[in-house]
Amino acid sequence: MFDGVVIAESDDVEVVEGMTYFPIDSVDRNRLIESPTTSRCFWKGTASYFHVQGNDDVAPDAAFTYERPWPLARRLVADRIAFWRGVAVER
Repeated sequence: MFDGVVIAESDDVEVVEGMTYFPIDSVDRNRLIESPTTSRCFWKGTASYFHVQGNDDVAPDAAFTYERPWPLARRLVADRIAFWRGVAVER
């Protein structure tokens, strides 16, 4: 949830290092805006970021995914996206 909007919904989630990863297919892609930001994890690889669009607000770089995760992380984060920075994950 962000700014009163459901961004993703799924029972098929993976929790990795405290972050909840949702299947890409469960995300409202209309609420994601590509960001130029990237980061590198020593065991997951390079993350690509998205800004998350709510009703009236945008959370910068609040979603990230590993498009080509490294072998150790593939089964956990491949084809998944995680949220943070103001996006609430409810279980």
